Amino acid sequence: MEETPTKPMFEDRTLPCKECGGTFVFTAREQEFYQSKGFENEPNRCPECRNARRGGRRPQREVSEIVCAGCGITTEVPFRATGAKPLYCRECYGVRSGSAD
Repeated sequence: MEETPTKPMFEDRTLPCKECGGTFVFTAREQEFYQSKGFENEPNRCPECRNARRGGRRPQREVSEIVCAGCGITTEVPFRATGAKPLYCRECYGVRSGSAD
């Protein structure tokens, strides 16, 4: 008598999202779907980040408020400012890099 191959049993797993840093559940049903499609890698992004990426929209970037090292005004930069280097407003950065409008 021939043994019938058993389906692999899947369990819900919590994975980290590489886009937003949160966690999401990779359900047993999703794992089964991934296997049926022949996908070998598990998802790296949560469903919200995947949907935003498909739609051409990205999740909001982190914005930091800084004081310009050139002129002293308060402005925002589209990244996390660590304070390790002097940061400049758009105008001062343009003058320093030689690309002033």
